[in-house]
Amino acid sequence: MKIAAADGVSLYVEEVGSGVPIVFVHEFAGDYRTWEPQMRFFARAHRCITFSARGYPPSDVPDNAGAYGQDIARRDVIAIMDKLGLESAHIVGHSMGAYTALHVGIHHPERCYSVAALGCGWGSSSAEREQATKLGHEMAASFENEPMEVVAARYARSPFRLTFAAKDPRGFAEFERMLAQHSGRGSALTLLNLQLRRPTLQELEDQLSRFAPPLLVVVGDEDFPCLDGSMFLKRVVPTAGLAVLPRAGHTITSEEPDAVNRALAELFAAAQSNTWTSHRFQAKSK
Repeated sequence: MKIAAADGVSLYVEEVGSGVPIVFVHEFAGDYRTWEPQMRFFARAHRCITFSARGYPPSDVPDNAGAYGQDIARRDVIAIMDKLGLESAHIVGHSMGAYTALHVGIHHPERCYSVAALGCGWGSSSAEREQATKLGHEMAASFENEPMEVVAARYARSPFRLTFAAKDPRGFAEFERMLAQHSGRGSALTLLNLQLRRPTLQELEDQLSRFAPPLLVVVGDEDFPCLDGSMFLKRVVPTAGLAVLPRAGHTITSEEPDAVNRALAELFAAAQSNTWTSHRFQAKSK
């Protein structure tokens, strides 16, 4: 189905199942199909929603830079929830989508049963901003000017995705094939106006220190660009739990679906039973 965002941009949405809702928010190299291992597993007991972000067909690909941004991505999630009549949901984001999930949790905690941030942390510190900006502009130029098949083959083989290729060649080939179907223009505009302009995790420290929904952080131990950011979230967010998957890279939702699904299932059950407690326990005064 297509759902119109607040500014009229049309977003492609799929849903399946019934029960407590889960909204899945994909990474930069993904789209609504990225979450298939999670949709099939959780639809047995949940109402599962996945969508392609603006800039990712079959959603609209706005041609103006002003149509992209972190606040806009957050509002798109809320628009989808509103149109589907979801008062609250578990919000699960991966990488770029994890930042968006965190922003939903910061600004709309009452809409979140829980939040999961998977593979979160690229460009997460102020010290990395200059290097990330330079790399992001180079990548955006590639997406804008080269054939998507060429860019997808190179981007898919980033060092922190190679564990996926080694473990599951067939799954990795599918990931690369889907990436090649993306819009080069949409990818470039997303990089330049969402990823490179969003606040770093460090810049969000004050808001994250007051984060209210149960938060699960999941990262692969081979996902080096995201390890520090994931640890930062664990240290700062009072409700954060951290799961580190051994010998796993960045594309964990497809690379290690069973481990990811188990971790998410534990989060959902604890959040719904109100047993996911804060780790900021205060010592009793004598």
